[in-house]
Order: sequence, then C-alpha cells, then structure tokens
Amino acid sequence: MGPVNSGRNRSVPRFCSKRPSRNRTSLQELTMADLAFVVATIAVFALVALVAKGVTKL
Repeated sequence: MGPVNSGRNRSVPRFCSKRPSRNRTSLQELTMADLAFVVATIAVFALVALVAKGVTKL
C-alpha cells in the first residue's frame, strides 16, 4: 500500500499569492460608508431637536 495522500495533485499551491483578497474594500466604499454615517448622525440630531422642540411646547 502506498501513502494515503499520494493521489492528490500537489502542483497547485494551497494558498496562491496571485489570488485577489476578498477582504479588500475600495476607497469609494469606505467614503460612501463615511458619508452614510455622517448623514445618519445629522438625521438623528435633527430628530432629537424636533422632539425637544415639541416637548417644550407642551
């Protein structure tokens, strides 16, 4: 009997350095995420201001 793993194709490396990484995000994606965060923060502060204005009228 031969080795257990003798049938595997060893010519292809397990981790190839030429493969693109799937974890990379582009600069445009990061910029859009930052912009969405700023817009959401401004919207929350505007909503709090409207609620505070409504409470003062009571």
